[in-house]
Amino acid sequence: MKFDIVIVGGGLAGLSLAVALRNSPLSVAVVESRPPVTSTGLDTRIYAVSPANERFLSGIGAWQHFDKTRIAPVRTMEIYGDAGGRLDFSAFDSGVPELAWIIESSLIMGELWETAKRQGNVSLLCPARPEALAFGSECAHLTLTDGRVLSANLIVAADGADSWTREAAGIAVAFKPYGEMGLVANFACEKPHQDTAFQWFRGDGVLAWLPLPNSMISMVWSTPLDHAHDLLSMAPQDLSHRVASSGDWRLGELKMVTPAAAFPLRLMRAPRSIGPRLALIGDAAHTIHPLSGHGINLGFQDSKVLAELLRNRPDYLDCGDARLLRRYERARREEVVALQSATHALQRLFRPRNAVLAMLRNAGLNLTHALPVVRDALVRYALG
Repeated sequence: MKFDIVIVGGGLAGLSLAVALRNSPLSVAVVESRPPVTSTGLDTRIYAVSPANERFLSGIGAWQHFDKTRIAPVRTMEIYGDAGGRLDFSAFDSGVPELAWIIESSLIMGELWETAKRQGNVSLLCPARPEALAFGSECAHLTLTDGRVLSANLIVAADGADSWTREAAGIAVAFKPYGEMGLVANFACEKPHQDTAFQWFRGDGVLAWLPLPNSMISMVWSTPLDHAHDLLSMAPQDLSHRVASSGDWRLGELKMVTPAAAFPLRLMRAPRSIGPRLALIGDAAHTIHPLSGHGINLGFQDSKVLAELLRNRPDYLDCGDARLLRRYERARREEVVALQSATHALQRLFRPRNAVLAMLRNAGLNLTHALPVVRDALVRYALG
């Protein structure tokens, strides 16, 4: 089976790339082991989608079909340090409608999957698993476990942080465990959140509340392993009380509406995001600490940039040409390195329990809060 592009991984990054190549003459295959599961209730995996990626998803025809009753805007954000520091962001003050959109993972995934299914130039190979990968001067060959062999000018690794494709291509990466877990759960609030996101840098980690529709919030608590296990062992009402009190009762009493879950946190840096007839996107190319909320946004921008290069390439270049792939790598390097470094530095800055360091880091928050030009510059960067 011959394609222009084979995308290994049907997650958000891989599917958004396939959908972004709609109405192009390129033939695309997506290899995925299982189709997305439609969530009947509220999904515990929630993403903060930046305005730049709302525009990207709108441009590829997906955003318009999302159920708007399940999406919440972020119009203000309050950040609290561990020793009195505070930093606020406001969409109104920055002259924009919203700072971000909070949306369930399953909502995005389901729409991208259905959109890809309707595309005439996309073949969804599911269930399917890769078994062997070989690169030649003219094309690459991907062998599936069922014996099918796919040939393509370009292989795209979109199969997550533990990417089989990246490993099969011989790209070794460095993982740095944070010794933390990201604890997630959704809660109903006694008081309205008024489209506000909250974040506390605490001695036991970084606690974030993201606004959801119907006076609910999604919690992400990045916290050391022992504390995460203690929280997971709590009864729902006890955990609700702990989360509410840890957020200074900012939204009154909380009531858990989805069970708590947790996942280990780690930083992953790849030495390169391309290879011969290979491109890495999404978590296969990079992971970052969730305190910035930008993980999925980096993945969507990978897809956007790569799709634009593929669609606009000169006729004399095929999809896997090294010159084209080098342009993709250069275009993405700065943002990825900057966000990885910034989030890693913030995690390191706020973790040590040191009185002098606490005074300095909280003074930094207060200084930024007092300088509207600096604060608005940070907002503009986040908006893309």
